Amino acid sequence: MRGEELDELFVSYAGVYGDRLFAFHSTGAHKGFPFLTGREQRHMIQYRPRFRNPEKAARPINFDDALKLSPNINPVSASADDLMVDVETPDGNIMPIDSPRLIDHLLQGVEEKHKLRLHRSEKAMTDCSPLSIISLQTVEKLSEESGLSVDKRRFRANVYLDLHALGGFAENDFVGKSFRIGSKAIARAVNRDGRCMMIMLDPDTAEKSPAVLKAVAQEHEGMAGIYAAILVEGIIRKGDPVELI
Repeated sequence: MRGEELDELFVSYAGVYGDRLFAFHSTGAHKGFPFLTGREQRHMIQYRPRFRNPEKAARPINFDDALKLSPNINPVSASADDLMVDVETPDGNIMPIDSPRLIDHLLQGVEEKHKLRLHRSEKAMTDCSPLSIISLQTVEKLSEESGLSVDKRRFRANVYLDLHALGGFAENDFVGKSFRIGSKAIARAVNRDGRCMMIMLDPDTAEKSPAVLKAVAQEHEGMAGIYAAILVEGIIRKGDPVELI
């Protein structure tokens, strides 16, 4: 579903706090990745999930108290009830994420083989590693190569880097290296991000633009952006510096 832009994130070993906690398990999906996504229901990216208690979903509930004791204490997550989500559908209806009506809504126009049930996790359910990253310069490069005005949201990253002194795809050189974001959080880039048809979907209209995926496939071995593991947890904020260490 549609993401949201935040001024700060808490990045943990398990991923970005509050990110990708819910998914819809589908009987029609591949057993290796058994979830309904925009590949099957492209209008899914027009659904807007919102936390009922956004103040409890922004960072761990005892973050400040844990930090006073020691910088090495892992803070705890809010309860499942506090991290409950409501979803606004493209036609303006608002439903709890665990509503059977929402499942019916999602299945409109989808093959009958897909039977859905809600799956909730205590940590971010990510494709590969906890943090997904892409640079604004890479997005600009793909705009040039595809002949389209490419919206950065197509790539559904956790963090967008402004590598203003470098060109597109410069983040590829981070792979195998560690870097600090802000004052504390440290990540290690583990591999490049192999892309699927999701990047073809316009984040506002859900219309397909195959030229974007074609440019990634033909010019960049099907990869755009990087995945990273978290070595040191911490808060990262919009505008924080990024330093290779």
